[in-house]
Amino acid sequence: MAITHAHNMYKVYVTVAALWLLTASVVMAQEDTEYRYEVGAGVGIGTYYGDFNSSLFGNVAPAGTAMFKFVLNPHSAMTFAGTYTKAKGEYKVDQTYYPDMQLEGYSYNTDLFDLSAVYEYNFWPYGTGKEYRGAVRLAPFIAVGVGLTGARCDNRTMDYSALERTSSNNKVVTANIPLGIGVKYRYGDRTNFSLQWMMHFSLSDHLDGAKDPYRVKSDGLFKNTDCYSVLTFCVTYSFAPKCPTCMKDR
Repeated sequence: MAITHAHNMYKVYVTVAALWLLTASVVMAQEDTEYRYEVGAGVGIGTYYGDFNSSLFGNVAPAGTAMFKFVLNPHSAMTFAGTYTKAKGEYKVDQTYYPDMQLEGYSYNTDLFDLSAVYEYNFWPYGTGKEYRGAVRLAPFIAVGVGLTGARCDNRTMDYSALERTSSNNKVVTANIPLGIGVKYRYGDRTNFSLQWMMHFSLSDHLDGAKDPYRVKSDGLFKNTDCYSVLTFCVTYSFAPKCPTCMKDR
């Protein structure tokens, strides 16, 4: 009887120890660190859309971006980014008829600098699944924000809508509205990869150096204005742990 009792007590101890280890592992898994910020960079391609190009990926140019993210919660973040790309190409006579360019021709080569503040919304909670219950490593997202575009053209910008052509200097600064989509992936605990496509709708028709080349003056916030898109592959690193007891987004 004593042997049986001791054997039963041993099984109880083993069971209790196993349950304690299982509970501790679950708790530890749910206590992994959350991070406030991300910093990183990306490379890709940029495309200008305007009077001389309407193709989705016509006349592509290299693009680069640097970014800083403030992580609000597993569903959202604010991204502050600086991006560089180019608008380049030439007018072809088989495109839209522009009277002043049929004989003269036209080419453009513009450096585009963009500063933007963008709100990102993840369709699924984003993370390792350890720091936030139900979070996933792969999540699609949408983005919207405000931005500022600086353009530096090779030649002086021209306004063709006036009775006589008027020119200004070769630099333009204008606001833009960025809209985009993308997908992000968490590798390990701190490394993030993302592929994103952002369309920037500017308020200027001068990004290609030519305003209203069909000689008709356009009015309106976004009427006949130039825009550009940037497709980038980005890598960011998470840092600055949140308080483990007071700032968890559970």
